[in-house]
Amino acid sequence: MTASRNHTGSPFPQQAPLLGRQVSRRGFLRGVALGGGLALGSGVLAACGTQGAASTGSKTAKDLSASEKVVNFSNWPLYIDVDEKTKKHPTLDQFDAKFGISVRYTEDINDNDEFFGKVRPQLSAGQDTGRDIIVLTDWMAARLIRLGWVEKLDKSKIPNASNLQDALAHPDFDKNRDYTLPWQSGLTGIAYNPKATGGKKITSIGQLLTDSSLKGKVTALTEMRDTVGLVMLDQGKDPSNFSDADFQAAIDALQKATSDGQIRQFTGNDYAQGLASGDIAACIAWSGDVVQLQADIPDIAFVIPEAGAMLWSDNLMIPNLAQH
Repeated sequence: MTASRNHTGSPFPQQAPLLGRQVSRRGFLRGVALGGGLALGSGVLAACGTQGAASTGSKTAKDLSASEKVVNFSNWPLYIDVDEKTKKHPTLDQFDAKFGISVRYTEDINDNDEFFGKVRPQLSAGQDTGRDIIVLTDWMAARLIRLGWVEKLDKSKIPNASNLQDALAHPDFDKNRDYTLPWQSGLTGIAYNPKATGGKKITSIGQLLTDSSLKGKVTALTEMRDTVGLVMLDQGKDPSNFSDADFQAAIDALQKATSDGQIRQFTGNDYAQGLASGDIAACIAWSGDVVQLQADIPDIAFVIPEAGAMLWSDNLMIPNLAQH
């Protein structure tokens, strides 16, 4: 299944040195071990409820569901159906009509770390974030579970949980899916706009980082588990089992491409507009974003790099003290 990945406000200024982010091997490895990224060889594709009242320590959320028929849902951009004429979401409208519950849907997740920064002050203080459902990637979902900042799901109120594919049913970070359910899964690979590349096909990360005809028109992702993982694969290394030297070699390649002006920017989900307009010729991208863009611009291509792709899932969670 393909899915969108999403984000604004990149922590990488344009042309900024990559090492300014201080990417650590330990942090990267932890994310991979928790399911933040699985290497795939080329061509290989592989309702809500809580138990009892939400609580953080001695605090218990007031359940407003009976009096306020709303659900506050934070998600990534390009992650749900949209009526191009009305700009509404037909699925949410159908849900409202069937159950009498209005979904306040906000596309305010552009990057896992960025969103974590938004909600951390409230969650760490035991306060309601104003959100009833959030969607975060495997490794960030694992962090919130470890911190005790999300509610255990009441599966009796989520019958569709039984429809999970086996590959998604028991992730390392949430073995029994007690706290999370996947919203969508997808791949991280290469996207390019043929009009901006002069019709040239982009098939490898090495080409993306070194082809002079693309200079200044390439972006990579701030999600280093994706970006560094793809570079490792291109260099013949395993992102789930690597040495310090392997990791440094991937960082060095990205640093060189940045210093040489090949990479113009590191982005979250906000690369999509530039790719559609042709300002970005090629980029490291999430499969679902490209599927969405292809609805209007069929020529935009998504490619599984010759050396392989990264697989991930984004997960539904209920943050502590959610009130609906």
